[in-house]
Amino acid sequence: EALDARFDALIACGFNFDAHSSELNKLGPLPILKAKMNPDLHMSDELKNTGAGNLFVVFGEPDIEWDFDEDGKIVVEVLGVDVFDPKSGEVRASGKDDIAAWFIDTDYNEESFFVRHAYFMGANDPYKSLKTALKAEIDQEAWETLYRDKSRPFSRPTSGRFAVKVINHFGDEVMKVFGV
Repeated sequence: EALDARFDALIACGFNFDAHSSELNKLGPLPILKAKMNPDLHMSDELKNTGAGNLFVVFGEPDIEWDFDEDGKIVVEVLGVDVFDPKSGEVRASGKDDIAAWFIDTDYNEESFFVRHAYFMGANDPYKSLKTALKAEIDQEAWETLYRDKSRPFSRPTSGRFAVKVINHFGDEVMKVFGV
């Protein structure tokens, strides 16, 4: 119907999207944009209307590169997240400083995402924030293995797929599945 009506874009709204929804981004010449609805919409009657919140967040996908190392293991690097800004109508590429955390399911089964690798990033000092939140000391060496933009090597998945989930500082999460 959207094609017949000659719309410029089709916007699909949902509270969350399956990882494979990123594979469908065009219907012929018609671009398909995904709009993630804020979970606060479930409580619309109980919330005070301040006009400050974003009820819909439209975004693309994580900017990821991956390759095999000299031992034949996979290494993933996160470069940023491409985000659609609904206020300006433009897609902006946000870099590594805008990423709070990223995770890898090294053997994605297309049903559930299991965090097998977890990494943390950000321009501010997440180590200090985590230490304060936990009210405990954190092993500096252990932390340094998690505070990075390039993964530790992992073996080829038996499922033939791995998935990367990236969360920015606004809590928006995007996921992309890769076939090996």
